[in-house]
Amino acid sequence: MRKDYRLEKRKYVIGGFILLICFIYIGRLYSLQIDDDKYKNYADSNAFLKKTVYPSRGLMYDRNGELVVYNQPAYDVMMIPRDVQPFDTISFCNALKITREQFDKRIADMKKSVGYSTYTPQTFLTQLSAEDYGRLMEKLYLFPGFFIQKRILRQYKHVAAANVLGNIREVNRQDIKRDPYFERGDYCGDLGVEKSYDTYLRGVKGKEILIRDVHGRIQGRYLDGQADVPSVAGRNLTLSLDINLQQYAESLMVNKIGAVVAIEPKTGEILAMVSSPTYDPNMLVGRKRGDSYKKLTKDKYKPLFDRALQAAYPPGSTFKPGQGLILLQEGIINTNTAYSCYGGYISGGLRVGCHGHSSPLALKPALQTSCNAFFCWGLKNMLDNRKAKYGSVANAFETWKLHLVSMGFGYRLGVDLPSENRGFLPNAQFYSKTYGEGHWSANTIISVAIGQGEVLATPLQIANLCATIANRGWFITPHVVKEIQDTVMPSEYTERKYPTIDTRHYDVVAEGMRMAVTGGTCRLANLPNIEVCGKTGTAQNPHGKDHSAFMGFAPYDDPQIAVCVYVENAGFGATYGVPIGSLIIEKYLNGQIAPERKYIEERMLHSNTIIYSGVRKH
Repeated sequence: MRKDYRLEKRKYVIGGFILLICFIYIGRLYSLQIDDDKYKNYADSNAFLKKTVYPSRGLMYDRNGELVVYNQPAYDVMMIPRDVQPFDTISFCNALKITREQFDKRIADMKKSVGYSTYTPQTFLTQLSAEDYGRLMEKLYLFPGFFIQKRILRQYKHVAAANVLGNIREVNRQDIKRDPYFERGDYCGDLGVEKSYDTYLRGVKGKEILIRDVHGRIQGRYLDGQADVPSVAGRNLTLSLDINLQQYAESLMVNKIGAVVAIEPKTGEILAMVSSPTYDPNMLVGRKRGDSYKKLTKDKYKPLFDRALQAAYPPGSTFKPGQGLILLQEGIINTNTAYSCYGGYISGGLRVGCHGHSSPLALKPALQTSCNAFFCWGLKNMLDNRKAKYGSVANAFETWKLHLVSMGFGYRLGVDLPSENRGFLPNAQFYSKTYGEGHWSANTIISVAIGQGEVLATPLQIANLCATIANRGWFITPHVVKEIQDTVMPSEYTERKYPTIDTRHYDVVAEGMRMAVTGGTCRLANLPNIEVCGKTGTAQNPHGKDHSAFMGFAPYDDPQIAVCVYVENAGFGATYGVPIGSLIIEKYLNGQIAPERKYIEERMLHSNTIIYSGVRKH
């Protein structure tokens, strides 16, 4: 009989089909029993309720041991969706003082969130007030599937340092993706120390396992709590801030736009950091946080914008001590080199104005009187008349820039707070692109010699320059955390950094700054029994009234504080910058203001420069 090859092939097709079905069944069984936790979760949720135990967040103290940030208990309403049974929704909403629309929206948002599961606890409402908590607890038995989760709420003891301390907020999708520690409903630091030290402050979550009966009622702890995992409290922080000095500095900056930074030169520890206008840190606590945050973001004075770290200002004449150091280092001048000032710097058809003083001047009296011409001539001689040394104007300018970078300008200093601005230092390429290669000279960019033009710096960078001069040639990266409980501070906040300037040149500049206080532009900073060194700055503002700036340190021989004050639209540096800076120095070193200087304090406390900002609040 002849063989039918078509039937022969068909048996292979049928056999292959059977094998395919077998593989599908095997794969599905593997998925259900090994890969898929759905049924395991279903079984576990019938027998157990796993509750997260949130740790106590680390406390914050100021440098003198004063409690600054602490915790209060808060309560979240949690639900396990599969356990929820029909209930009186209106009664539930009334207990929480929410509308039915808000209830429906929260349920819808919950279902869209990352990590949503009907078998595990989900956050329905966060941070109940004590009143709401008590009202709900009376009726909680009427709402099966809902329970209360104890949480921690931050409290800020002082209405101060909001920009430094920061706050906490509920995590979002990006936070959960970035850090596996987080789950929906967790909280993380937002802004300030709360954000930058979040991993230290948050601690480690624990787990509590409760056993249910066949009706879903809690019968106690599983294995008498032996399977529970205790939480680990967050680490406490000691801040470098002096909270009393912080409050005092903030009071001086009321009704002003600007910033104050005070540093302990020997350690780089920030004693006070003010951004004005500011806000009460307790505004961003609890369920009112969202509304308060929205209000602050809409405020035209931008209180959430940290001007001490993020505002890039023209440094004005506070830049001149750095210029003097560069000119000394490069051999462009010595202590006896004098330049003429005939009412300003005049070169060809270019003129940069200056105020009246004797002429010619050497470096120290130039710092004393804040002579513009001296520093303009110094930069011109470095860029235009030293081609044999540098080869070109561009190379000379790069040398100038690199010295400034080593002093902490043009790049982030690395303070232990988020969102630091780098400021701006132009390079030779920037000017070659703007004016054409080989088509620019010192006169083209002469305003940078006096801290104007394209140069921008943050108040923190200016304060750091002052601390470097106070230390006579070194600084430690500024930081606001002094100690972390049971932890060694990172080395970048303990190691000295040395700019590219020989230390011998700093005494010359410090003497010039001392002369500015005893008989120059900083006379209001001349305190009895305290040798203050200072430098004013009046930064030109094309958009309105000039900005008032000051940097200073004290005492001369044993510096304990270096300060930068920057007040927008306040005019001459001596008008607001110097009085505020000197009051902060006096308050820190003496603990009080001398009676004969009380009139200065009163004037600064009650003066208003915000009216010159051009910002209309309403």
